[in-house]
This record gives sequence, structure tokens and C-alpha cells, in this order.
Amino acid sequence: MHNDIVNTIHESSLLFSNYEAGSGIKKALEMGRDDILFELKASKLKGRGGAGFPTSTKWMLVAAATGADKFIICNADEGEPGTFKDRVLLMNAPFLILDGMVVGGYTVGAAHGYIYLRGEYVYMRQFLEDCLNEMREKNLLGNNICGKEGFNFDISIVMGAGAYVCGEETALIESLEGQRGEPRNRPPYPVNTGLCGAPTTVNNVETLAAVPHIILMGGEKYAERGTSASSGSKLFSISGDCEKPGVYELNWGITINELLAKVGAYNTKAVQVGGASGICIPKSKFDRKLAYEDVATGGSIMIFNESRKMLHVLKNFMEFFVEESCGQCTPCRIGNQKLLEGVEMIEKNQYTFAHINNLKELGETMKVASKCGLGQSSPNPFLSILEDFKEEIFHAKSDGVYK
Repeated sequence: MHNDIVNTIHESSLLFSNYEAGSGIKKALEMGRDDILFELKASKLKGRGGAGFPTSTKWMLVAAATGADKFIICNADEGEPGTFKDRVLLMNAPFLILDGMVVGGYTVGAAHGYIYLRGEYVYMRQFLEDCLNEMREKNLLGNNICGKEGFNFDISIVMGAGAYVCGEETALIESLEGQRGEPRNRPPYPVNTGLCGAPTTVNNVETLAAVPHIILMGGEKYAERGTSASSGSKLFSISGDCEKPGVYELNWGITINELLAKVGAYNTKAVQVGGASGICIPKSKFDRKLAYEDVATGGSIMIFNESRKMLHVLKNFMEFFVEESCGQCTPCRIGNQKLLEGVEMIEKNQYTFAHINNLKELGETMKVASKCGLGQSSPNPFLSILEDFKEEIFHAKSDGVYK
């Protein structure tokens, strides 16, 4: 293990606890497929990549779909700025994720799974290949797994090529097929028409890591953590202006104030929740909860203290989106460029409030007209930072009215 990665785990209540490799698989194979789906539904587990779609529903749809082939894909293309919790999980609890994939394969009727690994994580590929070989030696992968007649399942690792947009599940599938990583039109959805046209479930690393624990402890027990709408625990990647950055596993429902106290953050001006595509929370709203029903996040928490200029933060985010847009749809391709131009105009004090208000309307249009989550979420920092930090950003301008 890499010491620098191990040392980033500051707090954990479940995912990094002792887990015997294969125990989740063995327990699942003693259960019927419907029983596994029932436990997942009782757990209220939602996708940990940020979208928050119920995992039991996704698996049910793939299990019910017709087709000779079905696939399960682990989305390990952790490209969201400020997010590094999947990296830590893969290096410190690999068998949780791999066992979760095997359980998923058994539940939905898939014979093969793929780990789509971020291109920058190539250094961990051999480690994961060694883990897969160890599972094959123990009959936790391969034919008739654990003596279960007819249950054949194996896993392959495929490297990504560094494209942020491939974190979106249909762009990821296109890339897996050897195509350019561009989002597909939906419908049809991957649960019906996914990899090679077959029913496919795409799940985040952290989502799959929760599955063996749910199988062992029961769905209702798992759901006792967190809130009624956001069950279980969540991994947070904490970075920025704090004394103790790193990975924390905390129950859903913690307030931003409580989290800042845990990580030793003082004199905090703003917290960016959900990475570059998330929203920026000002000090006046630090009592909000990290939960699907309030401030949802895939896990990235970036902390900015009073020394930071929020316009510089915003420009950094918008430059990232201009670079990473795949260019397939006009709202995202042109819209992000226009938003960046607006930031640069503010920077030079060459703007009018009428133009900034038009850009706000453009941002709202992008959220509904863009083809995938990149363009739908990229206006978030522009809209939230200009709204909640307008006194700081527009202090030098007095003409016009900013809505």
C-alpha cells in the first residue's frame, strides 16, 4: 500500500472497517436474487457518484431486462476536481469493490464486469490485477463461483484516456466500446441498451463497496445510518484551507459547520460542495446539511478561507469546463465559453449588469438544454458564486442592477 494514500484516511465508520474478502459473496450466494434486491431496497442505497439514483432500482431493471448478455461496470473514472475517495477505496479496500461487482453480477445475471479505471490511476492497475488473480485462485471469480453451479463471472480492467466527460455513464460505455467518449441520447438507457447493446448497470466505486456490507448486516440496519432520505455513510474528499485534509467517512446529514470543525477549518469564507460542477456555499449557509434532500454531493469538499478571491476560484472552474467539454452539444460547447468570457470581463471591469444577467439566463438554459451532466452542471459555480459573493465580486461597479 502507498503510505501517502493510507494516511489520508482520517475517519471511518464502516467502509474501511475489517472485512473478510469473499464473505459478502458467500452470503449473497446463499440468498435468492430477489432477496438481495430486497435488502438493497431496504438499505435505500443511492448512487455514490453524485446522481443519487437508487441502486436497487437500477439492478432490478437490468435483472428484468431480456438479453443473452448483461454487464456490470464499475465507474472508477474519478475525474471530478477535488475528488479522491475512490482512489483511496481502490487501494485500501479493493476486495469490497470487487466483491460488490460479483454480487451485482449474480443479482442481475451478468457474466462479465469491467472496471473503467481513470487514466491517471494506471499506477494501481497491477495491484488490482493481482487482487483479481487472488480471487480467481480462491474461486471467487471464474466458473461456478464458490461451488454455485452455473454462476460464471469474471472482471476485466480497462483504462480511461483522461477525458472528464467519460465519468458520464453513456460516454464511459462509448469509450469502453472503442468509440470517442461522447454521451449518448437517452432513452434508451444503459439498463436496457448499454455496453454492446446489452443491459448494463454502471455503478460508482463507493456504491459497489457498500453492497457487501449491506448483504452482511442487512438493509434495514444499514438504513439506520444517515437520514430518512439519505441512508448510510458517505466518503468525503476534503481539501483546501484546513488542518486535516483527506478522506472522511461520515453519516449523511452532517452540517457543513460540523464538518468544518472536524477537519480543522478556520476563518472559512466558502465551501465548494460536489467538485467544480457543484455549488459554492457561503458562510451564511454553513448550517445546511450534506444530504440528498439538502446539499447533495459525490464527495468533493473544497474549503476556501478569507484569503481566497472567489472570482479567481470561479475562473479556474470555468477554464476547466471549457477545456473538458466534449463539444458535442451547442449549449455546453458555446455556453461554457460565454460564461468564461463573462468572468474575464468582470476581472477587467469591462462588463455591464445587463450582460451578466443575460449570462445568468444562459446558465439556466444550459442546465436544461445540455445533453449530459457536464453541461447541465457546469453553470452551477457561475450561478452560485456570482449570487452569494456578489458584494465581493461587483464591489467596484455601480451602474445597472444585478438580479
